[in-house]
Order: sequence, then C-alpha cells, then structure tokens
Amino acid sequence: MAAPTVIPDTVSVRKAVSLINAIDTGKFSRLLSRILQKLHLKAESTFTEEEEEKLQAAFSVEKQDLHLVLETIAFILEQAVYHNLKPTVLQQQLEHSKLDHDKAEVFATTWAAAGPETVEKFRQRTLSPQKLESVGWQLNLQMAQSTQAKQKSPQAVLELGMNNEDSKNVEKVFVEFNHQELFEFYNKLETIQAQLDSLT
Repeated sequence: MAAPTVIPDTVSVRKAVSLINAIDTGKFSRLLSRILQKLHLKAESTFTEEEEEKLQAAFSVEKQDLHLVLETIAFILEQAVYHNLKPTVLQQQLEHSKLDHDKAEVFATTWAAAGPETVEKFRQRTLSPQKLESVGWQLNLQMAQSTQAKQKSPQAVLELGMNNEDSKNVEKVFVEFNHQELFEFYNKLETIQAQLDSLT
C-alpha cells in the first residue's frame, strides 16, 4: 500500500519550500531538531521573541516568512507523527514537493533519530489540554424571604481542580447546580460510567 501524501501542494507550502531551500543546511538541521523537541508541547512556543529575531537575522527573512517556515516545518513533522512515516518515505515526499535533496535528507535523518520518541510523546499526550486533578464540593442553603418562610433553595457547588499538562499550576473552576441540574449531571455521569465499563 502506498504511503499517504502528507504534504499538500499549496501556494504557502511552495513558498515555504523555497524559503527553506535558501537556508544553510547546518543551520536548518539545528532548527529542525529544536522544532522536533518541542513539537508535542501544545501551550509552549518553540522560540522566544528574542530567538525569533535572531533567526530572522540568521536566515535573512522577514518575520512573516520566518513564521511561515516554522509553521510549515511543524506541520510536516506533525503529519509524519500522525502517519508514523518511515524516514525514506518522508524524504521522498519532501523531494517530490521540490525541497532540495540535502534539506530532505536532513529531515529524514532527524526524523529517523527522534521520530519514534516524538510519536511516543504524542501517544502519551492527553486529547484535552486540561486534566481533572481534584474535586471538592459544598452545599449552600439559601433561605427564602419572610413572605415565603418555608421555601429553601439548596445549591451544590463543585470545585474542580484543573491542571494544564504543560504547566504545574492547578486552576480552580467552580460550578453551581440546583437540585434538578445536579440530578441531570449525575445521570450523565452514570451514562458515561456505563459506556466506559462496556469498553473495559
């Protein structure tokens, strides 16, 4: 079975390819390695603004063109991760997209060295950027005014401790339910639990 074509033939990709072809191969190799190291970190930028300015000077490109190059490289690597491409297939597809042989070879060599580890990092990454770390709750009872002395309005407040996988900070999210809303929420959780049980 032929490998899927992962590099689209678009105007922006063609422009990025011509910009990449103009970069010194040694510098390109270091750039590629850095992007690959940080590819799995969703919330973190690969380069600081100061580093981007240095890259602009080193590659003699405008900021917009540098971003196009960085985004295209990241896109190609993400496609390689998603399709778990063999280095030789990646090289062939890049050369087919008119990337110079030496640059395509750098891609293939870098991918051969770090690709399996990168694929594994993506496998371990959660689909949602946030994970539930803790759950707390409290019950608030709001008494009615004197005109409706016997009416009580109970409110449950859930405190969800959410953790972003790229940082260590726990953000607290508070959700308030009346009796009916809490009952509906409970029923949804029961349905989710039943579906999870059926899968295991």
